[in-house]
Amino acid sequence: MTNQTPPHFNCTAIIGIGLIGSSLALALRERGLANKIIGIDQDADVLARATALNLIDDAAPSLKAGVSDADLIIVATPVGVIGEIVVGLREHARDGAVIIDAGSVKGVVATAAATLPERLFFVPSHPVSGTEQSGPEAGFATLFEERWCILTPLERTDEAYRGAVDKVAAFWRAVGADVDIMDAEHHDLALAVTSHLPHLIAFTLVGAADDVESVAAGEVVKYSAGGFRDFTRIAASDPVMWRDVFLNNREAVLEVLGRFSEELAVMQRAIRWGDGKALHAAFARGQVLRHAIVEAGQETASPNFGRDVKSDEGPEQT
Repeated sequence: MTNQTPPHFNCTAIIGIGLIGSSLALALRERGLANKIIGIDQDADVLARATALNLIDDAAPSLKAGVSDADLIIVATPVGVIGEIVVGLREHARDGAVIIDAGSVKGVVATAAATLPERLFFVPSHPVSGTEQSGPEAGFATLFEERWCILTPLERTDEAYRGAVDKVAAFWRAVGADVDIMDAEHHDLALAVTSHLPHLIAFTLVGAADDVESVAAGEVVKYSAGGFRDFTRIAASDPVMWRDVFLNNREAVLEVLGRFSEELAVMQRAIRWGDGKALHAAFARGQVLRHAIVEAGQETASPNFGRDVKSDEGPEQT
């Protein structure tokens, strides 16, 4: 990819005005990357709130009304509806439109995008950033800064599509992200390890805590130490989005979950038999990985995981 010049779009349509959609709208405005932003959402209240927050210039209740003039189309919805959206884009998007999404599963997106005619240029994207918050009010323009965005281009070799990939990469850099490229299958396995499994563990742990009848719910809240508290922050993420993630990345998640179960059995055995050496080795491995993440700039070594002690809000990568 050679295009380093920030791209400019005359009309950008954003489908889904949640955390990612609203953050991209703010970033587009702040960096002057679009003349006009159209918001598309089936929820009239969401569109009204997005308009009141000056996230969008126009609100469109349907795909047909919103994408016909857009030269950039951003799909910021749960991945479960991507197939339905692609059908609408095939019929209503203008020739030459560049299309990106922001889902954390790419195999299903690539499959759907491959059904589009060559006049449309869909470059599947995954900004590895986010928080546990949702809705138009949750967005902020700096969400993508110093975070990775992974592109999983389609298997198209035409020059026009390669140019679209360059343009999309330049767009993500313009909103502050670093860009990497990989195939969709590898992406889904990598994210199953780094994002999907941790969220599954968080959801499961919170459920287990709720099921321990001998510990009162008030005690769980009152005595929440940092570890459990952080799990609840992750578990507060949008349930619709995560339902779709696990349904659409089931093979990779099940593979990684199997490996996790094996590691968990090793830990269980070490605790049962008082094997301090095995426990120490496992915990030391965790320290090494944590230090590597800090050195890579994906976190800080400051107390409380780099967050303000007055607030537990912080980036949660998805």
